[in-house]
Amino acid sequence: MAVGQEKMNTKNEALIKAVGAFGGGIGGSGRVCGALLGGVAFISSLYSRGNLAEKEHPQMWRLSHKLNKKFEELTKPFGGVNCSDIARVNWSDKEQTKEFYNSPDSRLHHCLQLVEDTASALGEILDQADAEAKLQSV
Repeated sequence: MAVGQEKMNTKNEALIKAVGAFGGGIGGSGRVCGALLGGVAFISSLYSRGNLAEKEHPQMWRLSHKLNKKFEELTKPFGGVNCSDIARVNWSDKEQTKEFYNSPDSRLHHCLQLVEDTASALGEILDQADAEAKLQSV
């Protein structure tokens, strides 16, 4: 979310706070990686509706699908899109969590690289959508 906001030259700390529990795969559950969730949440913040009277922009679904597909490619070496596949940490185990953040042999570097790669993919997807929109408006 923060990277997407930086790319769009906006800042909304409330949105960043709202996705804080995405880490560890939705609140430390080990489910879907927070990097993907944050990227999709950012796309939604651009294209979704703010109330039921508004209509959602079709770009929300198209761009979210693209990010999902790219994320599946990025996580293929880990065996899945879940945090448990990538980090291989039981976040409810304090010792495993401590080791993850403190041991040079942990998979923390995999997670950091994946966050960077996902942010880069999100940027490319948004740039491509912007370029397509400019071509259509000409």
